[in-house]
Amino acid sequence: MAVPKRRTSRSNTRHRRAQWKATAPTLVTCPCPRQEQIRPHRACTHCGLYRGRQFEEPR
Repeated sequence: MAVPKRRTSRSNTRHRRAQWKATAPTLVTCPCPRQEQIRPHRACTHCGLYRGRQFEEPR
């Protein structure tokens, strides 16, 4: 099993972790009259529309 010879310094660890970035989720507008923001390729949680078809009962 590979074992590091030396401890990784704090600066090197933080430099590597600086690349971990959170990105905002991609949102699209639902075509229903309420114009809700939803994740792409998912049914609207308010009206149940997906690609112009009704998939669940509206709330």
